[in-house]
Amino acid sequence: MHALTRLWEHLEEALIALLLAAMTLVTFAYVLFNNIYTLFYTLSDKWTLTSALFSNIGDHLMGVAQGMTWSVALTKALFGWMIFFGISFGVRTAGHLGVDSLVKLTRRPIQRLLGMLACTCCLAYAGLFVIASYKWVAALFVAKIGAEDLDQFGIQVGFIAVIVPIGFSLVFIRYLEIFWRIFTHRQLGLGLADEAAEASKLAASNEEQH
Repeated sequence: MHALTRLWEHLEEALIALLLAAMTLVTFAYVLFNNIYTLFYTLSDKWTLTSALFSNIGDHLMGVAQGMTWSVALTKALFGWMIFFGISFGVRTAGHLGVDSLVKLTRRPIQRLLGMLACTCCLAYAGLFVIASYKWVAALFVAKIGAEDLDQFGIQVGFIAVIVPIGFSLVFIRYLEIFWRIFTHRQLGLGLADEAAEASKLAASNEEQH
């Protein structure tokens, strides 16, 4: 079980990295093709002997740039997928900020109960979105609506939106794990990031270095 958990965690990190890399490459290619063709037109004006060659290359690159209208839509879709994988990743790694100053003033049993209550609210929220988004995506698949600028590749809106129920399902599972750890006394709260504590540690570290 532990091996499967570690495998999924590595896969989750790899998917986020892959989506980020794909976004970067698509954006880079779009910017490159939208700027490099002017270089060949400039070379065409300067060197008359190879004017036709550089001009043809410039025309080809400009055509590629004009045909990449899909790149913005693809980048948005990839960004959306990365966000929904990132929500689950943030829950697992305690990346979401928490405001629990008042909670920490209470006794540990009370903190545990409040943590379970907060976790129950998060489970209800994620579960509600799983059900609602599943119905929404199911309707999109029935409607077979083409994604803007991506329908030329056969991509439908439903293919992109399917990440919503998947992402919230992962969030639900993560909070279910947290609830179980709190219930079995292996964790006290939701494990959210404590910005004030991190700032205090950083300040103390700087003082030691100086």
